[in-house]
Parts: sequence; structure tokens; C-alpha cells
Amino acid sequence: MEFLRPVSWEEALAAKAEHPAALPIAGGTDVMVELNFDHRRPDYLLDLTRVADLYEWEVGEDTVRLGASVPYTRIIEQLRTELPGLALAGHTVGSPQIRNRGSVGGNLGAASPAGDAHPALLAAGAEVEAESVRGTRRIPVEEFFTGVKRNALAEDELIRAVHIDKADGPQQFSKVGTRNAMVIAVCAFGLALHPRTRTVRTGIGSAAPTPVRARVAEDFLNAALDEGGFWDSGATLTPSVARRFADLAAGACNPIDDVRGSAKYRRHAVGVMARRTLGWTWESYRKDHSGRGTTEGGAQCA
Repeated sequence: MEFLRPVSWEEALAAKAEHPAALPIAGGTDVMVELNFDHRRPDYLLDLTRVADLYEWEVGEDTVRLGASVPYTRIIEQLRTELPGLALAGHTVGSPQIRNRGSVGGNLGAASPAGDAHPALLAAGAEVEAESVRGTRRIPVEEFFTGVKRNALAEDELIRAVHIDKADGPQQFSKVGTRNAMVIAVCAFGLALHPRTRTVRTGIGSAAPTPVRARVAEDFLNAALDEGGFWDSGATLTPSVARRFADLAAGACNPIDDVRGSAKYRRHAVGVMARRTLGWTWESYRKDHSGRGTTEGGAQCA
């Protein structure tokens, strides 16, 4: 096994072009496990730890451009306002040592159905910035996962960054496991309210061959919120709406039975998480909506 150590992004792309089968490694939280268990034995390891650009992020007007190697610790500490769902997911990733090294780019590259970042990225709305010596392209995150531990990257491409919509409403993340962290998810669920566009997005992990959105559940809830005037009124959601949303979210799953849980349990758990995260996010929206109304009313009276 040969070790390639580029010091710039241009050198990394050139090395990947010359050795398309080279396995990228940065934090190593997934790759080293596979190497230690002899699940992989690549001819080349492409070490990206010295490529400084990958550890940078930029907060724009509508999106955050997150370098592929930005560790979860930085997201939790410095981007929790812009990316609250991803920060919540980051809290459940491994131990503090793992969070100091693991990154969203690495999670995407591994493309595990159980990747903790994936439901949050799907719910928030994200694009993967992939680059090779041939050029750059942006892949919607819902199109990035092509199978179990397979992704849409070409052989000569590397993940440079992830572009994630800044939160304009409450976001939540929920994970079922034997404990809160240091465990692979039995299943996970992310939900984000987008009041600006009056839409809801979801993300489901570890309950299908790839991370998925519960699109039918989203369509139902978007229609229910619009037709019921909930966005304007900030009224409490009816139990029937919450139950139907949960049932449709569970129906989006295509899980398997394995040592961590049965398919039946995963469907049930996703439904429970969908109902609970909807309750949490909508209650946050209602409080914010009420606060805005009070402030605006006071200004008008003044």
C-alpha cells in the first residue's frame, strides 16, 4: 500500500486523476475501521489532512459552504445557529475524540445508510461539491447516494465542500440506538421547517439501502399546513395531522432485519421519531411566530 500526501487541493486532484482507485483519508474515522478489519486493502491511500482548504467554511447570505474536512466539533461550536439540525446530529457522532476528527465530507464519502449527518443534510437541503481535474459539479444530496456504501462520485472526483441551506426555521434530529452516541444508529430521522418557502423537508437514516426523504409525508404535511392556514396562524397542529405524517414517514422506509434491530421495529421507530420531531419543531415555530407577532404589534401601537 502506497501513501500519497498532497499539500494542496490541486495536488490532491492530480493524484486522484493519476490513481483513480486511491482511497481518500482525512479524519479516518470510517476508513481506519475498514482497514483494521481488512474490509479494504487499497493499493493507494490519499491523505488529505494537509489540504488546508478542506478545513474552511464560509457563511453566505442563504447557504453555508462547509469544507469537506471541517470536523463535527467546529459545526457544533460555531455553526449551530446556521445549521442546527446538523449540529444536533453532530452531538450523537462517536466520542469527543471522534467528533474532533470526523467530518461531513467523510460521512458522505463513506455513504453508509447509517451516517449520522445524512438525515440532517437531506432535511436542510444540501448539495455536494465534487471536483476533478476535469472540472467541478454540484450534486443534490438526495441524488448523491446510489446504494449501500455507494455514491455518485466519478472515479477521479473528490468531495471539496458541502453547500447547505441556512436554517430559516426550526430543525430537529432524532436517533435510536443503545445510547446517545458512540453507537451506529438503529434508525435516525431529521426534520426541518422552511417558513420562507412554507415547506417541510425530512431525512431518514438506517432504514433503507440509502438515506432517503419521506417525500409523500412531506407532500401531505405541506398541503395540510397550507390548507389549514397553520403557517399564518401558528396554531397547534391537530393530532390527526401528526399521526398521518408519522404513518407516511414510516411508509417511506425499506429496512432490513439485522443484529441492531428488526425491520418492523425500524418502521415503528421512524414513525415515533417523525411524530416527535414534528411536535418539537412546530412548537418552536409557534413560539417564534407568537414572539414576532407581539413585537410587530407593539411597534404598530407605538
